[in-house]
Amino acid sequence: MKKMASALAALALAATFSIAHAQHSDKQTKEDVLRHRAMASAHEAAAKCLESGKKEDICMKDLQASCKGLAVGKYCGMKHAH
Repeated sequence: MKKMASALAALALAATFSIAHAQHSDKQTKEDVLRHRAMASAHEAAAKCLESGKKEDICMKDLQASCKGLAVGKYCGMKHAH
């Protein structure tokens, strides 16, 4: 029974790695690059907004608007703690 469980665990792990390492097409890679650049631009704008002295809630609303449909979550795929 332990050998079967070990074999199943190894099979599941192998499947996970093969899925994780699946290659994107050139088109998908280019789209990912553009998405990352857009997210970086939105975060840079949020940083500049905060540096300018505007209130955090205003800057976060701007960030959310910039990231709508771009990334997972309302913080453009990235949220830090404080």
